[in-house]
Amino acid sequence: MNRALEDYVKRIGRACPIEVAEVRDGEAAIKRLEVDRRATAVLLDAGGKMFDSGAFAKWLGEQRDLGTREIVFVCGDADGFPDKLRERVKQKISLSAMTYSHELARVMLAEQIYRAFAILSGSPYPR
Repeated sequence: MNRALEDYVKRIGRACPIEVAEVRDGEAAIKRLEVDRRATAVLLDAGGKMFDSGAFAKWLGEQRDLGTREIVFVCGDADGFPDKLRERVKQKISLSAMTYSHELARVMLAEQIYRAFAILSGSPYPR
């Protein structure tokens, strides 16, 4: 894990439990999601819904308020997602219209999750 990702994971960990797991096989990702079907799964997909930081924070807060206990963000590789995974995971968000490496996408997502928690708690970080 690179330093930027480690830093954001540590920061997020102060607000909620967090785990970063790398699964290189689409079938393994499907099996991992099937372990707990109560988890809310979200694909990071260029065709997904785009949020600004405030709207993402609002969405994350709504998930919390609905009692969502676990959110699993799935970042695909250069080949995208297997059809079976796309069928299983209905929610899709886009970090940008641009394509990023999965390493960079993870850092960007972690920063946005941290920013969302900061927005929700009224922290001065997002300014």
